[in-house]
Amino acid sequence: MANSKNLFANWRQDLPAGLVVFLVAVPLCLGIALASGVPLFAGLIAGIVGGTIVAAISGSPLGVSGPAAGLVAIVLVAIESLGYEMFLLAVVLAGVMQFVLGLARAGIIAYYFPSSVIKGMLSGIGLIIILKQIPHALGHDEDYEGDLDFLQQDGENTFTAFLSALQPGSWTTGAVVISAVCLAILILWEQPFMKRVSLFKIIQGPLVAVIAGVVMQLVFAGGSLGLSGEHLVTLPVAGSFNDFLGQFTMPDFSGFANAQVWVTAATLALVASMETLLCVEATDKLDPHKRLTPTNRELQAQGVGNMVSGLIGGLPVTQVIVRSSANIQSGGQTKLSAIFHGVLLLLSVALIPGILNMVPLASLAAILLMVGYKLAKPSLFREQFAHGWTVFIPFVVTIVAILVTDLLIGIGVGMAVAIFFILLRHFRTPFFIDQALEGEQTVLTITFAEDVSFLHKAGLLTTLKRLPNGSKVIIDGHNARRMDADIQIVMEEFMETVEERSITVDLQGLDPKTMLPVTPRPAQVPPSARPAHKAAEMMK
Repeated sequence: MANSKNLFANWRQDLPAGLVVFLVAVPLCLGIALASGVPLFAGLIAGIVGGTIVAAISGSPLGVSGPAAGLVAIVLVAIESLGYEMFLLAVVLAGVMQFVLGLARAGIIAYYFPSSVIKGMLSGIGLIIILKQIPHALGHDEDYEGDLDFLQQDGENTFTAFLSALQPGSWTTGAVVISAVCLAILILWEQPFMKRVSLFKIIQGPLVAVIAGVVMQLVFAGGSLGLSGEHLVTLPVAGSFNDFLGQFTMPDFSGFANAQVWVTAATLALVASMETLLCVEATDKLDPHKRLTPTNRELQAQGVGNMVSGLIGGLPVTQVIVRSSANIQSGGQTKLSAIFHGVLLLLSVALIPGILNMVPLASLAAILLMVGYKLAKPSLFREQFAHGWTVFIPFVVTIVAILVTDLLIGIGVGMAVAIFFILLRHFRTPFFIDQALEGEQTVLTITFAEDVSFLHKAGLLTTLKRLPNGSKVIIDGHNARRMDADIQIVMEEFMETVEERSITVDLQGLDPKTMLPVTPRPAQVPPSARPAHKAAEMMK
């Protein structure tokens, strides 16, 4: 985590990265606002708050916050039932709840997501970005920028929209030319010989691609390759400073007595917190320096961000993986890049919205296609496969579930599969079996693990049932510290059959009457070997 002293230590990398994130964030903020049924300016407010206030408070070195596509459905329903001003009050209250969750140390939840599921989430989002951005690259801009859901608001889904964009007559020639040139620039910038040139380390490929896109659009204007307004970034343009200030909206504080406001706030707080924690875990895995984000502080930062965003008319914010991964891939080193992107959002909205409205969506689609490819590289699939089926299957299931549902449902399905394999592995390892010869007789030794729960009942029953009649068995419980009643019952029932089966049983570390572990007396430690603070306590 960068502190105030070294925040500017990597400005040569952070400022260009922040510029790239800004270019990616503009259409995403606008698209999510459009899909949420709120003024476009509300999405920009959320982006500005996420990029300045949240980034400044957060301990995440590379995470970028802003409006999230995963909250669109909740926002739509809430505005329909509450109205926009009362919905803003719910956003403020959600921020308060998130801040309290951070104080209550609820951020620890982030550390319980299996690595296979998190990597599946990254690859799934990468594939969604590719599938969603190809239509924009072809000039088929029917769906809003930033949509990650399978079912689209235009009645299509991810796959049908992709196929529709490929149909003859659906392409916009100018957009295809622009996206192809921009993609070629981005691929060129990734080549090793380009990275050896100092100038090209400072000037990022995405910036060159956007400038090339604007130049081509200006050259094409008025001709057959010229792009119309729906194929360009569309920032709201204020006629004066008063018009600019008039775009901010205050919440309706009379809604404090409305129970639906509190239900909406709680829903937003929980969903936004989960999305943030998932993104934090994913961003930390992408971080080349493998730094860890303080998750409780992150929840507090998100809470403050949502309080501010709701108070001035913005959408709810979360940490978002598309912008965070674009930040990492553009060489961002500290949170200065996220703060710089937020400052650029504010300045562009206030001062130069007309210039940004010349940027073709096709050039931004090319940038996002590269982001998607890097998130879903084939090497990641090979790496997960090499870890075995218990890792690869949850990884693939998470990808498929995210592709056909949404982020949270996909993660839930992936978690369920991962937990199934954990339980299966746990089911198989409550004890260890060794086999040895004593003369001509085979002796089996069953050694219990430290914790033997009811989950191991079926495995133990099967093992004891398969013991050959007339065998000699040593059951060693010295390692056991906790044993469920179900296991005791299984052992008692087994002991009742050993005489009939001519099985000789030698119980070690288990009470033959209760079948409970006999806790061994701890070995005496000589005073000289005791820790100093322990010895001092004993002398008091």
